[in-house]
Amino acid sequence: MAAPLPLPINRFKAGLAEGRLQWGIWNAIPGPVVSEALAACGYDWVVIDTEHGPLEPTDVLPALQAMGGYPGCAPVVRPAINDPVLFKRLLDMGAQTLLVPYVQSADEARAAVQAMRYPPRGIRGVAGVTRASRFGLVDDYIAQAEAELCLIVQVETRDGLDRLEDIAGVEGVDAVFIGPADLAASLGHPGDMAHPEVVAAIEGAFARLNAIGVPGGILATDPAYARRCAELGAAFVALAVDAGLLTRAALDLLDGMRADPA
Repeated sequence: MAAPLPLPINRFKAGLAEGRLQWGIWNAIPGPVVSEALAACGYDWVVIDTEHGPLEPTDVLPALQAMGGYPGCAPVVRPAINDPVLFKRLLDMGAQTLLVPYVQSADEARAAVQAMRYPPRGIRGVAGVTRASRFGLVDDYIAQAEAELCLIVQVETRDGLDRLEDIAGVEGVDAVFIGPADLAASLGHPGDMAHPEVVAAIEGAFARLNAIGVPGGILATDPAYARRCAELGAAFVALAVDAGLLTRAALDLLDGMRADPA
């Protein structure tokens, strides 16, 4: 009989442990070719986003498979909601890092932790032959899985920010992602992520996370602000959303031709 296969290493979680700054990008366009192309670019991590846009949980599996050929790039999957049934499906598909949106309390963070873990430490349902266990070929996957799973909770409201230390301090939370767009709306400045109150809240959040030793991350599509977040101690920073890159490049090309048709 062939030797058991090893459990895949979670490179994103390893990067957090090493304290290495990790640059990422958002995958919101359905189709595994897009996921693979982003992974091929050399980003440290790519978010496969099923919260916003048309991606469904069934789109995650082919995206993970497509990214599997680029071991230097770690997939991060964002479920639509903090729900153990969604977690179970995504984890069984082989997702190792989940970015859970709209976490506003320590209790909600604990619920996410429970959904990531098998009994008796959690409530994750048990299935034997899944892609996560390499179809049953990982020796004792159930005992090993937790070591390579990574939970990022997303704090994106005033209430969540008020409870930041309580949320981040929950055992089993590996990192906190600050959601700038929803935070801006929650603070009364929808669409204005550059408002001084929003910027102060984000920068204060990084200082608070650094003080308790919990890695923080953000999506910062302005390069100067992305560098600023890195300087403030952000551990992982996403630089763009694929759909935004596509439309911006297409508009720039068209504008350039119209401005100089010759």
